Amino acid sequence: MSNKVLAGRYELFERIGEGGMSVVYKAKDKLLNRFVAIKILKPQFINDHKFIDSFRRESQAAASMSHPNIVNIYDVGREGNIHYIVMELIEGRTLSDYIKEQGAMPYPKVIALSKQIAAALAFAHKNHIIHRDVKPHNVMITPNGTAKITDFGIAKAVNAATIVDNTDGIIGSVHYFSPEQARGGYVDEKSDIYSLGIVMYEMLTGRVPFDGDNPVNIALMHINGEMVPPSKLTAGIPPALEHIILKCTDKYPVNRFASADELIEALNNLEFVGSVVGNSVLMGGAAEGPIAETDYDDGEDDYYDEEEDGKKKKGKKKPMDKKKKIIIIVAAAVAAIVLGLVIAFATGLLGGEEIETPDFANMTIEEAEAYLEENEIDLKIKEGDEVVSEEVEKGRIVSQDPEAGDPIRTGSTVTVNISKGLGDGNVPNLVGKSESEASDLLEAAGFTLGRVSEEASDEEEGTVLSQDPEAGSEAEKGTAVNIVVSDGSKADAVMPFIVGRTVGDAQAALSNAGLTMGSISYEYDSTYAEGEVTWQQYDANARLTRGTSVRVKVSRGPQPTSSPTTPTENGD
Repeated sequence: MSNKVLAGRYELFERIGEGGMSVVYKAKDKLLNRFVAIKILKPQFINDHKFIDSFRRESQAAASMSHPNIVNIYDVGREGNIHYIVMELIEGRTLSDYIKEQGAMPYPKVIALSKQIAAALAFAHKNHIIHRDVKPHNVMITPNGTAKITDFGIAKAVNAATIVDNTDGIIGSVHYFSPEQARGGYVDEKSDIYSLGIVMYEMLTGRVPFDGDNPVNIALMHINGEMVPPSKLTAGIPPALEHIILKCTDKYPVNRFASADELIEALNNLEFVGSVVGNSVLMGGAAEGPIAETDYDDGEDDYYDEEEDGKKKKGKKKPMDKKKKIIIIVAAAVAAIVLGLVIAFATGLLGGEEIETPDFANMTIEEAEAYLEENEIDLKIKEGDEVVSEEVEKGRIVSQDPEAGDPIRTGSTVTVNISKGLGDGNVPNLVGKSESEASDLLEAAGFTLGRVSEEASDEEEGTVLSQDPEAGSEAEKGTAVNIVVSDGSKADAVMPFIVGRTVGDAQAALSNAGLTMGSISYEYDSTYAEGEVTWQQYDANARLTRGTSVRVKVSRGPQPTSSPTTPTENGD
């Protein structure tokens, strides 16, 4: 497709990338005189109209976003059967290529890149766009180290196609799927946070936490498998960073960070603690600098000198300078105080009496506040996220932080997450399916079959003709979906082959096909037994209007031969 011009404006040059769903070309925008990247959908997607519509809607929404960590989308268009997206051309390489070449990264670099990716997600989430396919292949790293996420908006269309059609090229994404994506369930901002946690894990260790022979096995690992902590695979990972990754990748969305902004705040705090107390303290060891290197005067004047004849030679230690001693002591005291304050603030241990956190499960916020007031408990309630729950009624508390029974200081705040019931989902397409197939599809998607009515149609009897709500629309889980099915009254009937059958069997076959038995004529026939059909008015497999009567001929058996006259005894 090189040197082709799209829309009379974009001149394609070299192919610079390829994925499961598209090919990427370097091109020149002749109107604005700049180089761009153009992503063109592969041919196997162009006949999927639902996919194309979703692809265009999401891409146009993504084009409205402008952020330093997001690859800009300039244009979305179509020319003939070519569907394309015009994007910012990034001089750099994908994060997946970087990991493949470099292996595990130093944790400060992981923190820096993760903050940039999280910043892009936070911006997108505030614009009501969920990526749904966060993975190293979709992150570009520029020569100056800037991370830029691409494929915003495309992921929703791709993932929907993947779950239904198992489309090539998206299988790799299952390594980064959240458990709810693996189940084909409700997906929100926290699914992106889970995927970013997997990316952080891979940056730190050089490998993904779950891998297997096929996508189904990997998806099941996301749902049920235990993740090996990254510190077991790579040395030198701060425990606090590992905790952040494990929180991002918790199986339950409610236990993850509430937002990408909250994740960034945690990473910022981690960097701050490291800058104040030194990286070795962050790693759980002694502080860096003179404090770690100092030998305090223990009252003894001995010291060990160079080896002589394989043995240490004992000598006198030089006395430490008094000014240096003072500096060291002051530095140690300041470091200890700062570290204590950081830990205190981070763990919420300053002020108040320590009590057990009450259990607010299944209460409304009003009931939780009333409980605190009635029992004179000095705590505050803060509403957190609305989350999907099959067990807890809408409007009631699903979970809380701190959890029930955990220690908490009086005057502190308990954040509670509220059930929004079964959540919303996309209504599946039932048109063309049988009534039983429609019922199974609805159950799998979290909906129920509602009213079933019939309508005259030439479709096969029982085939779904229409539905309400429409396919692809969002509706609360548990919603009843009404369908209209064909009564088959206008459908063509297919003529069965009834020659050689008895009249009764032939009549039953015609009835099953939507036809009726017409007039019957009888004839002698030596081929077919008496009572068997020897001829049918229409050829087998002929398409007829339902209810058509069919004339037949039926065998009387072989024609009898005339017998000779038998003479009497008298010769009469």
